[in-house]
Amino acid sequence: MITQFECQIGAIYQAELEQDPATGELKAKNLKFISQKDYHGGYVHCAGSKTPWNSFLGSEEYEPNAKDLNTTDGSISKYYDLVAPYFGGDLTKANPYYYGWITEVKILNANGDSEYAKHYSMGRFSHELAYVMPDQKTVYLSDDGTNCTFFMYIADNAGDLSAGTLYAAQWNQTSSEGAGSADLKWIKLGHATDSEIKNIVDSKPLFSDIFETADANEDGSCPTGFTSINTTTGHECLKVKSGKEKEAAFLESRRYAAMLGATSEFRKMEGITYDADSKRLYMSISQIAKGMEDNKKYGEPNDSYDKGGRNDIRLEYNDCGAVYALDIESNSISEYAVKNMYGIVAGIPKEYDENSSYANNSCDINGIASPDNLSYITNENILLIGEDTSGHQNDLIWAFNTKTGKLQDRIASTPYGSETTSVYWQPNINGFSYINFVTQHPFGESDEDKILNPDDVQSYVGYIQVK
Repeated sequence: MITQFECQIGAIYQAELEQDPATGELKAKNLKFISQKDYHGGYVHCAGSKTPWNSFLGSEEYEPNAKDLNTTDGSISKYYDLVAPYFGGDLTKANPYYYGWITEVKILNANGDSEYAKHYSMGRFSHELAYVMPDQKTVYLSDDGTNCTFFMYIADNAGDLSAGTLYAAQWNQTSSEGAGSADLKWIKLGHATDSEIKNIVDSKPLFSDIFETADANEDGSCPTGFTSINTTTGHECLKVKSGKEKEAAFLESRRYAAMLGATSEFRKMEGITYDADSKRLYMSISQIAKGMEDNKKYGEPNDSYDKGGRNDIRLEYNDCGAVYALDIESNSISEYAVKNMYGIVAGIPKEYDENSSYANNSCDINGIASPDNLSYITNENILLIGEDTSGHQNDLIWAFNTKTGKLQDRIASTPYGSETTSVYWQPNINGFSYINFVTQHPFGESDEDKILNPDDVQSYVGYIQVK
């Protein structure tokens, strides 16, 4: 079992599990630290997934903004500056492009020896999750934050993510009803190998080595020769320096994607999973807000997230989020290319009476709130939806029936102020099936007054054995 820590600074551990051959009960035998030293350490590891070849894909979230680098002392922000201990306290020895990548851990043998790598050819942004499709070449990549982008990676060779082509999606809206729907167009950003991008990263490039910048005109347009974009870092006027297209595509993937016409307006793009029964991908959006609205912020007029951008997504604000389905088609890019995106279940904002036992909930308790991790139970038409929300006092894991389009069961509830993460269906481990998940930071978001002892705030890894 691989466990990674969604904190700064990031860490990854592997645990050897012992399984009772009669009952299927699992117990941890030992714990082993996985070094990231050869790749400048880890950074805010978020969701993970298991590849078809049985390795673990992790992620580095909230990539530091290289444009804000103080070249005198190496500082960027309080968050980034926490990497200083990796470099003996000297941030000038670090570089923002060291972080913001997909990671892979391969267990090499029965002794638990492992191999760790960062996949630089998969692009740099706020990685939430990488999900490998059955062809072992097509990978979908979610980007978690504000004004983010949906990416697809096509590996050169099946089962090998060290070289490939990166694409970004353009949302062409077909409906604003409910959680909305759109046709998707894929825009090619470039091809690279891990080794060539690693060489660039290790040379410690600066943002100014890749882009020229200019101030926007009063009307929000950019000077001639510069492209106007609005991404996580706001409205910018950029021009790629001559010969630096590869650096732009893989070190500044979101910015470059926006420059080429991809949509950079998604908000809190989270989990991804595949339904082989109906050949659909599922994706969760924790909050429909900001760039996903039409020149609004939380329902109020505000052009901060659309000014200078494409304003492709124009939906009504929904703090409770939604889960989307994406249909698969075979085309010249991939036999597992997604062609559209449409909402299938959304949370319902609701105000409860202050005297109600549900007063601490702002999303209907009979619906989802801020969906995060997803997993699909094959042959059962069940989509597992985990929450990371302040809209429910207790975060839940739901079973959603993809045939009826209805929420079927609540299968788990976490302590106050925690989130459910790493919801994952394990169909067959020596004849036993499991749903594993994590209770993360209990009482960390609310209800601190209900802590009875210090152990209550610990996070837990657990599982439901399915008979």
